[in-house]
Amino acid sequence: MLSPENYTLHACTKAGTGRLIRQSLAAGSFASVVMIPAGLAFKALGMRVGHYGPKVGAALFGDMAQPWMQMALLVQHFVIGWLSALPLLLYWQLQTGTTPRLRHGAVYGVAYYLLVNALVLPLLFGDPLPMQLGWLVVMPSLVVHLVFGLAIAWLAGVHEGRWLWGGGR
Repeated sequence: MLSPENYTLHACTKAGTGRLIRQSLAAGSFASVVMIPAGLAFKALGMRVGHYGPKVGAALFGDMAQPWMQMALLVQHFVIGWLSALPLLLYWQLQTGTTPRLRHGAVYGVAYYLLVNALVLPLLFGDPLPMQLGWLVVMPSLVVHLVFGLAIAWLAGVHEGRWLWGGGR
C-alpha cells in the first residue's frame, strides 16, 4: 500500500517497485473494468468511443480472425490500463506526504485523454483531432477517461484507508 512515510526512499527500491507494479495491476484492472459501462452507454447512443482500441490492435496484431482479435483487444485493454495507471501511482509514491485524491484522478483522466487520445493517437494514425470533429466526438471519450482516472484514485485511496477529497478521516 502507498504510505506517506518514506515515499521517496522506497519508490526506487525493489520493494517499492514491486508494490508499484501490484498497485498498477490492481488499479489498472479496476479502472479498465469501471470505464466499460460508460463506454458501452455512449456506444449504445451511437456516439464515437473506443475508436483507437481496434486501430492500435490492428497495428499490433495485424489481421487476426475472430474471436481471437476480440480476445487480443481485451488483453490489450487491460495492458494499456496497467501501463496507464503507472504514472499517477508513481506520482503518489514519489511525492512525500501526497496521498491519493479523487481530484488528482480527475485531472489525470482529463490530461490523459487530451494528450493521448486527442493528440498523440490521432497524429499517429493520421486522423483529424477530436476537437476538430466537435463536442459530440470529444465528450464520450473524455468522460470515459475521467472515469478511468477517478477509478485509479478511488482504489488507491481505499487501499490507503484515507479520506479521498483531502484531509483525514
